[in-house]
Amino acid sequence: MIAYVDDILFIGPNKSFIASKKAMFMELWECRDLGDCKEFLRMRIERRNGKIYLDQTIYLQKVLQRFGMTNAHYAATPLPAGYKPLENTEPADSNLRSKFQSVIGSLLYIMLGTRPDIAYAVTKMSQFAVNPSHKHLDKALYICRYLAGTADYALVYDGPSNKGLIACTDSDWAQDPIKRRSVTGYFFRLANGIISWQSHSQKTVALSSTEAEYMALSDCSCQAVWMKTVFSELGMPLGTIPICGDNQGSIFISSNPVQERRSKHIDIRYHYVRDCIEDGKIAIYFVDGSQNPADLFTKNLGQTKFEQFRGHLGLEFYSPSA
Repeated sequence: MIAYVDDILFIGPNKSFIASKKAMFMELWECRDLGDCKEFLRMRIERRNGKIYLDQTIYLQKVLQRFGMTNAHYAATPLPAGYKPLENTEPADSNLRSKFQSVIGSLLYIMLGTRPDIAYAVTKMSQFAVNPSHKHLDKALYICRYLAGTADYALVYDGPSNKGLIACTDSDWAQDPIKRRSVTGYFFRLANGIISWQSHSQKTVALSSTEAEYMALSDCSCQAVWMKTVFSELGMPLGTIPICGDNQGSIFISSNPVQERRSKHIDIRYHYVRDCIEDGKIAIYFVDGSQNPADLFTKNLGQTKFEQFRGHLGLEFYSPSA
């Protein structure tokens, strides 16, 4: 059972068993049985030919209308390639801050639900919510322009594909020019569709790109272990989860638990990845950096590379049935 305030989903492989549990629940609590789930937390759910489609198109259209972006000129990417926002040194403008936070808050909800392709752009711009500038607001609305052109996207999960769970991870070293923090990005894909994703600044400063990649691998391994636990509770135990990274140095450090000059200063908690590998919970594989789709979660890419990696997320244009 999945519950969020007053929205509840009953899930399981046996439909009659689910119906009995639902009936027991309804005897205790006043509620309505709406049948097969078609919407949950403003996410529309549709099933076709063994595939599941998730989208927030209706909510997205309301957001675009609210901020006057319905007929905006479409953008090819969430943010311009190579764009790096800077902190605003001017005094805070309460009206500007309120509008910026409203835009970012709406975009965060869309990103967390069904639009992983805007994860890096939204999380990056949200870092300036305390004192945004007009340039920051323009770039937040730039994300809306991208969404206006891709409003009919849906996350698609292809059940008959038999594609198991796999993860990709990447980092961008010392991206912040002031705090020198690197960015971690990773995602997990199941049945040809992305089911979990993350893009965030690392908590400590990495002294090299190898260290930054190693920290990203460790964060991804923590999520992998949690997912193994969830699937086990659902009665579907998983084997070793493959994780793809594009840095040979970080893969070597994670697979060889020895203390050396390059790794002796790394926070001990990041060495957790070594235990995961030793216990057979995960396995690390190398993928060329030019072919690593997790790059989408660590920086602003050009249109060609962005569209190439976006195709790995399971996002597709579709028209809902009547």
